[in-house]
Amino acid sequence: MLEGVIIKALSGYYYVKPALDRGTPDTDVSAVQCRARGIFKKRGITPLVGDYVKYTLTENGEGTVEEILPRDTELIRPPVANAHLAVLVFSLKEPEMNVQLLDKFLVHIEQAGLQAVICLTKMDLADESDDRYAQLVRLYESIGYEVIITSSRQGTGMDRLKQRLAGEISVFSGQSGVGKSSLLNALLPGLELETGIISMKLGRGKHTTRHVELIPLNNGGFVSDTPGFSQLDFLEIGVEELSDCFREFREYAGGCKFRGCTHTHEPGCEVIRAKEEGRIAESRYTHYVQFLEEMKDKKRRY
Repeated sequence: MLEGVIIKALSGYYYVKPALDRGTPDTDVSAVQCRARGIFKKRGITPLVGDYVKYTLTENGEGTVEEILPRDTELIRPPVANAHLAVLVFSLKEPEMNVQLLDKFLVHIEQAGLQAVICLTKMDLADESDDRYAQLVRLYESIGYEVIITSSRQGTGMDRLKQRLAGEISVFSGQSGVGKSSLLNALLPGLELETGIISMKLGRGKHTTRHVELIPLNNGGFVSDTPGFSQLDFLEIGVEELSDCFREFREYAGGCKFRGCTHTHEPGCEVIRAKEEGRIAESRYTHYVQFLEEMKDKKRRY
């Protein structure tokens, strides 16, 4: 049997890119349109974009997915398998930077066990005298996240970003209208993804990406241009897991006086102490409390 990776799933078909070995796409060969064996449906298994599979060719030049190889990771939204890197794309301007939404994405990425790169776009539109952006970069780098500032128009940051994507299955996520498609077009000239128009009234972009698809790069990597989200829910995350998704909380949480501390009101809470002493950013702690309340509210309703 042949081996490959599913790069697109659409209308019951799976488009399999032949692979020289797991993780290395054969960029010279087109994807094969395949159907999946009926046994997958009987077992309640759905092939995902990003799955490494074994397949056979049929007489009409199409193929059949025979086996799904073990997954390293599996995302629910977007539905992608074997991704190890999430590129969280947020714009400095048009729309304005939404730090709360960035922290919400980071929670989901931490819970999924992926690495995260924060990619700030539209540097060419930002006011160089505004120190907020430099402060933002310092904050997230101090937590341990890699931050790359880019401009698709000027080509700024493209080489660094492309180097980071080499050999990885990466998902691009972020608020709508921040320039994900423009970024991918700049990374891979000739791709010509449809770019969205910003609604100045709402400060949000129109959705332009409607299905999940992996785009092969010429450096052994795949990137997924995923639909933009205006909000995320916390239904798949346990309330007790939330604090661990704030990575700067971890070194302090073990020193709390009470087991199961929520870090909101308990005496002897080392997380609260770290926040009060400036070792945890006020914005991050505020978002943690907001997310905790949102989670509790959703659990009550569902």
